[in-house]
Amino acid sequence: MSTETLTKPDTRPEGTDSTDDDAPKMFHYVRKNKIAESAVMGTHVVALCGEVFPVTKSPKPGSPVCPACKEIYQGLRPGGGE
Repeated sequence: MSTETLTKPDTRPEGTDSTDDDAPKMFHYVRKNKIAESAVMGTHVVALCGEVFPVTKSPKPGSPVCPACKEIYQGLRPGGGE
């Protein structure tokens, strides 16, 4: 009896990254108290820029940040939030 390993051909369109297909392109600023709720319950959050999405990933240092969220955040008064 012999065994043989068959390789499955890659049928993904060219240019797709196979390492982390669901990785966000950039991260958004969201109210801190809504992050855990979204991660646990699957509810959607609203970013400062208005984008609505469920929290699925945590940003790592150096991750790209949404320019619109960053601009809005920098314009907020210090200590004025949750």
